[in-house]
Amino acid sequence: MEYGYRGFFLMILCVLVLSGSAGCLSGVFGPAPSPGQPATVPPSLTPGTNATIADLALQSSDLPSDYILRDRSMVGYGGISQLDHDLGWQQGYQVSYYRLDKKHNDMTDVSQLISTYTPDNINAVYRIKRDALIPAGYNASGYQVPFPIIGDQSVAWRETAGSSQDDIISYSVIFVKNNVFEQITMEGTTTDYEMLKTIAQTAAGRIT
Repeated sequence: MEYGYRGFFLMILCVLVLSGSAGCLSGVFGPAPSPGQPATVPPSLTPGTNATIADLALQSSDLPSDYILRDRSMVGYGGISQLDHDLGWQQGYQVSYYRLDKKHNDMTDVSQLISTYTPDNINAVYRIKRDALIPAGYNASGYQVPFPIIGDQSVAWRETAGSSQDDIISYSVIFVKNNVFEQITMEGTTTDYEMLKTIAQTAAGRIT
């Protein structure tokens, strides 16, 4: 997965279980903003209103009560790739929540990445992100899963890593609506496909 909070997820999970008892998925984070990059003030998402990209983020009330906010922040200029800049990236926002059951060595993370692009490029954005999410050819650890159409275009991917007893399962949903791209990922030792559908539909419903 291109985005997420796996570093935090794996740090907590490895504390809970014996070394080597759970598989490891390496996280990929964007680089820190470089000195001298211009600071920008995010525009209103909808012209003529005060709505901003932060208003699209999942709230605590959108998830079960045992999920705890981990992080919520704007995405910095240096936190995205040159390709995203070339595609007309405008602004981004990210949020993550987790639930932790120490007694059963169980942790689940839900993360959301929201990005806006110039409208003319949003279809290209979707194609590129879809191809990055879903590997070409046979993949023994993952597969595309049926998922309701979210927004204008969407796709979902399921992947498993780890031992047979302590598998870490991840579901990633990407979709575009208007000029907004989102990726929502649920990852952990306990995952809920139906819950993911609900929160993805909630997220898409906030885009007007």
